[in-house]
Amino acid sequence: MEILTTITTVLYLLSTAGYIKYLIFQKNYLFKAGYGLLLAGFFFHSAAIGFGYFVSGHIPVSNLYETLVLATWAIVGVFVAFQFRFQIRILGIYTAPLAALVMIAASQLPKTAMSGQVFLKNLWLLFHIVAIFVGEASLALACGAGLLYLLQEHAIKTKNHGFFFRRLPSLDLIDTTGYACLVLGFTMLTFGLVTGIIYAKSFFGRFWGWDPKEVWSAITWLLYAALLHGRITMGWRGRRAATMSIIGFGVLLFTFLGVNFLLKGHHGQFTGW
Repeated sequence: MEILTTITTVLYLLSTAGYIKYLIFQKNYLFKAGYGLLLAGFFFHSAAIGFGYFVSGHIPVSNLYETLVLATWAIVGVFVAFQFRFQIRILGIYTAPLAALVMIAASQLPKTAMSGQVFLKNLWLLFHIVAIFVGEASLALACGAGLLYLLQEHAIKTKNHGFFFRRLPSLDLIDTTGYACLVLGFTMLTFGLVTGIIYAKSFFGRFWGWDPKEVWSAITWLLYAALLHGRITMGWRGRRAATMSIIGFGVLLFTFLGVNFLLKGHHGQFTGW
């Protein structure tokens, strides 16, 4: 798995270089190179996760290293799907560097799996993990779209029709893409929380235990629910929605990583993350 993830990281780094050159020079062949390298990295990434599953007999999330590898795979996979749907090429300038950086960070972590991972073979937990990771990947891309929106809006409002104005898509396209990422992310996050509650009942004998991870997951869900409600009922669009997407992703990152480092709970004791 380590060799495959190393190849994946190199391809993501090369993809990042391709996207940076595309951002600067706006040549179609540079986009194709960046996107092609990202797809190649995703192929090897998928092979690494598949190999990990074959060896362990369960989805590879038994430590923080495996978790970050899987999270990055989800981000790239969701990006590929949205690229096919919305053709927002420049979002790759956010996705490729993010994937490369997370993979590099993951490579510095211990790779030894925690002992006694029988619970990972539970079907409800499998549904929970897949839904949560796809949802969080979608919300990570919503954050990226929010950043692009703010850059383009600033260029328009200041009438500085320079570097970013000529290279970023229209505000409507960025906003539509961000909204689609938000809808998918919130839907999958909801499904992930529901399946997690069902799993908790089957494994721990209770639906809710006020574990810090559970509490912050609920806070994150409520934040995104408020954002989605605002968009649907109050017409939140543009700058407000973009800013909320960025803030929401910050809270999501804390829930995903910060809780287990700063707060004590049973979740990290079982999985290492």
